[in-house]
Amino acid sequence: MRTLLDNAEKILCSLIFLAMTFLGFANIMVRYLSNHSLAVTEELLVNGFLLLTIFGAAIAARRGEHLAVTVIFDLLPKRGRIALIVIAGALSVLLLALSAWFSLELILNQIKSGTVSYGLQLPAWYYSAGLPFGFAIVIIRYLQHAAETYRQMMDPAAESHRDTKALELPHV
Repeated sequence: MRTLLDNAEKILCSLIFLAMTFLGFANIMVRYLSNHSLAVTEELLVNGFLLLTIFGAAIAARRGEHLAVTVIFDLLPKRGRIALIVIAGALSVLLLALSAWFSLELILNQIKSGTVSYGLQLPAWYYSAGLPFGFAIVIIRYLQHAAETYRQMMDPAAESHRDTKALELPHV
């Protein structure tokens, strides 16, 4: 169970990508065999790509692999780096929490207005339902990486290797 929770976003990305690959391939086969297109695949692929992007961001957040410029971080003393981690962490979590909240507002608005998708005529909120969940996972993974970075900074052995290996600043 622990492995499942530790790799939830990787599993979701794999499943979404597999489904998107199958849908794209099916659309190509139908187009070449019948001169028609499965218009609904575009709708499903676009929304799948959105979910794939958010869950992929969670993977990158856990690994600390988001793009960042760490010149100032690397030049700061230990206390300054810790302060910068806290500030960057708070701002990142705030941004992600607001993204989750606005995604939830989007879902509520779609439910209230009765918006349907253009291809399958499904309620539009079906496609948006994973967004707040995805942003919540990014927050969790980001905080996990920030805590790991903080522990590394507090470890005297890691501090002695500061000149040979820069510690990572968690970033979104």
